[in-house]
Amino acid sequence: MFNKSKILGSVAGLGLLFGTASSVATAQIPAEMPAHSSEQTSQFRRIEQPLALKVGVTLGGLGLIGLELWWFLFSKNKAIKASSGQGIQELTINVDGGYEPSRVIVKSGQPVRLNFFRRDPSSCLEKVLLPDFHIAQDLALNHITPIEFTPSKPGQYQFTCGMNMFRGVVEVQ
Repeated sequence: MFNKSKILGSVAGLGLLFGTASSVATAQIPAEMPAHSSEQTSQFRRIEQPLALKVGVTLGGLGLIGLELWWFLFSKNKAIKASSGQGIQELTINVDGGYEPSRVIVKSGQPVRLNFFRRDPSSCLEKVLLPDFHIAQDLALNHITPIEFTPSKPGQYQFTCGMNMFRGVVEVQ
């Protein structure tokens, strides 16, 4: 299974590689001007770049802008429905650079157990907050921390990290 952050890092790295690597992009110093001249000139000299290089850099930049727009505006995580067993709805959420899945669907009026498995050692993700249910729970590193609550009415309830940087949603139907 591919990790989103690894794929994004690879695409960004390729964009950086294509944007900086060029076949012939060196400026040439005219023969009549010494390399270490002490005289100052007030004119700029135009350095011609190959058209292919200009097009490549432009397309690379537009591609990266498009990737950013898609990432922040159009990529919506798929919602995962909690499985029901023995009268309780249960789902495991991996905490590693965010919450995966970050969108959980549950039924109202039934108890819910969200098992948070924290792999990320950063201090931001060491706590999870569910303010609508008055829950603030510390998450132990490399351990599953269960959080139980019973949603009484349909709606969308947010859960966040301790610094409110990473978010997820419990959608109650």
